[in-house]
Amino acid sequence: MQKENHGSSEAEVLQPIPDRLVVLTFDDGNKSDYTYVGPLLKSYGFGATFYITEGLNFLNSKTHYVTWEEVRALHEDGFEIGNHTRHHKHANTQSKEELLADLIHIDRRCEEYGIPVPETFGYPADCRGPETIEVLSEKGYHFARRGIGPEFPHHREGGRGPVYDPDVYHPLVIPSTGVAGPNWGFEDLVWAVEQAKDGKIAVLTFHGVPALEHPWVDVPPEIFKTYMDYLRDTGCTVIALRDLAKYVAASESVGKEITYFP
Repeated sequence: MQKENHGSSEAEVLQPIPDRLVVLTFDDGNKSDYTYVGPLLKSYGFGATFYITEGLNFLNSKTHYVTWEEVRALHEDGFEIGNHTRHHKHANTQSKEELLADLIHIDRRCEEYGIPVPETFGYPADCRGPETIEVLSEKGYHFARRGIGPEFPHHREGGRGPVYDPDVYHPLVIPSTGVAGPNWGFEDLVWAVEQAKDGKIAVLTFHGVPALEHPWVDVPPEIFKTYMDYLRDTGCTVIALRDLAKYVAASESVGKEITYFP
């Protein structure tokens, strides 16, 4: 059954959610986003969201992290650039004013390089709380992606998480169905994709391919390619987080209470 989005002046009919709908997201602006991941995904016709922060070692190491020119190139290749905050701090430790300033900084950097102001957000270190959600809502984010907990146990080196059911989860607390790393492999990818049916969506979170500074979330390029080959060969529809707007009512159109906090 098609759903209607009544958040705008003209109701927009949302498309039915196809089985095997997969959202790809990549955190932290690793160099491999530009040198390897982007070109591979483009060759497969896949969408993806790259969540950019100027925290971690972004400003100091251009061996390990993308430049803003490279971020712009990813945008020009059709990928979404999302907001991952200026400093990559735990958002639940920040005041609302500090978090808002961090978000606005990335917005302005995007504008400086001809990149649209981000519509979606990725929680740094999966840290969130009621005030975080308030800031995102007030700022008008359409969707925000979190990690695997509290429904699944956190594992530093990756793990399985809940499938995204739009009837259950608010658009600002979309769970990751899988967070890649040494503890998450091919069988976990298959499991995640198999959950994406009957109106549910698999949301996958990656970091570097490889993650040179953070081996606990590393995925070697040859293994990553087997993952992407599987998505292609099994007929998955692979999109960026912003593209959920074709299928799911965005945050400002949803009246349900946000209940999934850590």
